[in-house]
Parts: sequence; C-alpha cells; structure tokens
Amino acid sequence: MKEKIKACLLGHNIDTFTTLSYADVRETNSRIMEREGFTPRSVIIYLLPYYAGECVNLSRYAASLDYHIAISEINMALEKVIKAEYPTARVKGYGDHSPIDERHAALIGGLGIAGDNGLIINEKYGSYIFIGDLVTDIDPELLGASVPVEIQRCEGCGACKRACPTGILRGEGEDCLSAITQRKGELTEGERQLMRQFNTAWGCDECQSSCPHNRAPRLTPVEFFYRDRIPHLTRELLDGMTDEEFSHRAFAWRKRKTIERNLDILSKKQTKIVKKCYFYIKTAKRKAENEQKT
Repeated sequence: MKEKIKACLLGHNIDTFTTLSYADVRETNSRIMEREGFTPRSVIIYLLPYYAGECVNLSRYAASLDYHIAISEINMALEKVIKAEYPTARVKGYGDHSPIDERHAALIGGLGIAGDNGLIINEKYGSYIFIGDLVTDIDPELLGASVPVEIQRCEGCGACKRACPTGILRGEGEDCLSAITQRKGELTEGERQLMRQFNTAWGCDECQSSCPHNRAPRLTPVEFFYRDRIPHLTRELLDGMTDEEFSHRAFAWRKRKTIERNLDILSKKQTKIVKKCYFYIKTAKRKAENEQKT
C-alpha cells in the first residue's frame, strides 16, 4: 500500500510526503472528526510546492488558481487508491481546515524545518509550499507509517523578522500585512500606505523573499500552478472575470469588494506617480522653452 500511495502522489508530481500514526500528530479540532463519524488511526501528509515565478502586486501563491482546488484533486486521487485496496475504509482529505496541526505533522514527519516566520521550510522548495493531509481509519502499519522525528528549527538569522513590514514578527505589530489586505471594510491610512509601499493587492511575501532558504527558489513541478496564472492583477482583469472564474481565485474568499478596494488603493499610488512624472515633464519643457527664448 505504501508504494501505491507513493505512485499516486508522484503521479501528481508530489515528491515530499509521509504517513504517520494519528496518535503521533497534534489534534487541534476534534469536532471535525466527530462530525465525520469515524475514529482516525493514520494520516498521510504531503507538501504541495507552488512557486511558479515572480509577481507584481500579488503574493506568489495568489497568482495561481485557488490551491484548495489542487489539494482536493490530490486527496480524491489518494482516496480512490486507498479505497481500491480497502473498500470499507473511512477516508477524509483536508487542506488548511484540518482536525490536526498540519505544520506540526509535517515537521515531525521530517518534511521540513520550522522557520521563525511560522512557516515550514523544505530543503528543496523553501517555504513556498502548502500542506495537504488525508486522514483514515486504517491501521498506520498497513500504510507504512513512519516514526516521528524531532522537530528542527531554522538557523534564526533574523532576516524574516527584519523584513516584516508591520513588525509583527519582531513583536511590534498587531497584524501582518497579508492579514491587512484580507480584512473587509475600511482600512486606516497607515494600512493603506503600507499596501502602497509594498505594492500588494493581496498577501505579503516579504518574510519569505528575505529568507536565505528562498534565495534561489525551485519552480514547482505541479502544472496546476501555471494554469491561468495572473502575476499582475488589474481592475480590468478583475472586472472581466465572471463570478465562476472569480470563485476559482485564492483572493475570492473575501469577496470582490475587498480585492476591488485593494486595487483602488494601489491605483491612487499610480495616479500620484503619473502626476509627479507629468509635473517633472512640464517643468522641464517650460525650462527648455525659457532657455530657447533667451
């Protein structure tokens, strides 16, 4: 069964994964499993690398289609493989909203080290990764479960803390810039200014960009993240999206008004730049005309 799971994940270009006993992971939301109605015994954990190139005004993960779609497709494929071998098994896949602490599971599974910015850092893909997991009621030994390893931490060079726009990683702020861009309603002038300063309509990658482990990020082998990619989001592109197309984007979960507001905030910065350039051009032209007269 272990080899079949491996073949399934490699078929989706997922090469970093492990299986653990559910008893070894940290359950953070028992109600999820209570609703599922079965007793979990094992969990498959895998990393989904997403770096597909640089972006202009979006966090790198948000340029692609919503990663939850990819995780759902992989989990369904895994479930099909497992059900073929164990037809009566109970299986449930997750990504983000999971009954377990996914980062902790990935760390004790030896899939990466813990970064000071709270992210998992993988040796091959840096911190540009998502975590997917599949919980089952199958005996962990039957799935070839691994023995948990001791959690390793990064070197603590401080680069991510120094780069943090709001200072929250230094214990100085209340929210990260990414959270600010995802907040509904009115933003303060200081928050709007931060967005303009770092030119972000959604998310923030400053702590990741500064990390030595991300110095030369490896492109993801997962084709999904190249599909319909938008490295530079504009109001024209956004307004041209149908509701269905919009629903497939990572920034859709906070509804259109939020991302529209953010783009409008950035457009004010561009307007100021254009006006400033026009002022310099006009001044230079007037100066040239005066010199020509004399």
